[in-house]
Amino acid sequence: MPAQHKLTAAQVRNAKPGKYSDGAGLWLHKRKDGGAQWVLRVTVHGRRREMGLGALSEVSLKEARDTAAQWREVARQGKDPIKERERFRREAAREDHTLASVAVEAFEARKAELKGDGKAGRWFTPLELHVLPKIGKVPVEDIDQRDIKNALAPIWHSKADTARKAMNRLNITLKHAAAMGLDVDVQATEKAKALLGRSRHEAKNIPAVPWQEVPAFYESLSEGTVAHLALRLLILTGVRSKPIRFCRLDEIDGDVWTVPAENMKSLKGHEEDFRVPLSQEALAVIEQAQPFARDGYLFANVRKGVISDATMSALMKRRGLDARPHGFRSSFRTWCAEAAGVPDNVAEAALAHVFGTKVSRAYNRTDLLEKRRPLMARWADHVTGKSTGEVVDLENSAFLNQPLTKIP
Repeated sequence: MPAQHKLTAAQVRNAKPGKYSDGAGLWLHKRKDGGAQWVLRVTVHGRRREMGLGALSEVSLKEARDTAAQWREVARQGKDPIKERERFRREAAREDHTLASVAVEAFEARKAELKGDGKAGRWFTPLELHVLPKIGKVPVEDIDQRDIKNALAPIWHSKADTARKAMNRLNITLKHAAAMGLDVDVQATEKAKALLGRSRHEAKNIPAVPWQEVPAFYESLSEGTVAHLALRLLILTGVRSKPIRFCRLDEIDGDVWTVPAENMKSLKGHEEDFRVPLSQEALAVIEQAQPFARDGYLFANVRKGVISDATMSALMKRRGLDARPHGFRSSFRTWCAEAAGVPDNVAEAALAHVFGTKVSRAYNRTDLLEKRRPLMARWADHVTGKSTGEVVDLENSAFLNQPLTKIP
């Protein structure tokens, strides 16, 4: 064994720029800029390797000797100490890269794409509730289809939509891990689906009031309360409950209400504001609701903020109805098809649905506002019991672009 421990602490401290041997392959390299670092030289399989052991400012002479001794022992076993250290680092990193930690990273990376930073849509919730409690601590590189299958099996048939979302989030997480350079099976979710089989869950449509019965229900909302007025405006406009709840007076300009994109449902191809033509009846409801407005919101809560998402649903539930507020969109769409003779593209545009192929939408970017004006006026007439029941061809109607007050 070559001589060791040649250097003293004082020599190390006062050394000028240059290279100093402590023996047995341990060297101190002092640079002209004042910096210094420890280097271990070993020979493995006839090849010399130089291994940095840290800066002098962070590693003392004693610590450098102890570390050098450990790596010399590795070299004596015929292993490359540099490769072994990298392997240890990868294993340590692997323990840090659990499914839970990578899922959080994937979520953070996608926040900018998600409405309200993903909070409103509860992007992370399916993973948080149904996956991470079971396999969140497993290194993401160890996750396979059996792990995923076992985690989602309890809800695969009973909570199909939640399971689908969880599977989607898992797929995104695995792809994010792959982008990080981790050795993951990006096909694990597809394999898990094969193991789980086809879901036996049958999707159920949200119960809706038949369009023929909407006028009677609308008339019953006559108390002038915030809940009654909000539900009336929801029925008249065909929008979802969130735009109604967060409706602001400054979003309404004349007979057009512009719903901000953040209050619309996140749909590919629809990440922009949505214009809603307001019938005379809708404008009257808005005028009735204005005394309840606070902080700019038309339908303010009694204490703070806006009415809750359960306010309108609770009203219908108390009346013993199975139908829910969202179902009025179905009532409207069915009326369009069965009683109003409305072209599909106009009816779908009124519901802010994506219609047509991706190519056709790229060229046809209109929101059909002018064609939706008479449609919403006729829907208001039906809802308020003024409709004659006559089917009118809106596509070729002579009154299509006439002022709203002249529409029969």
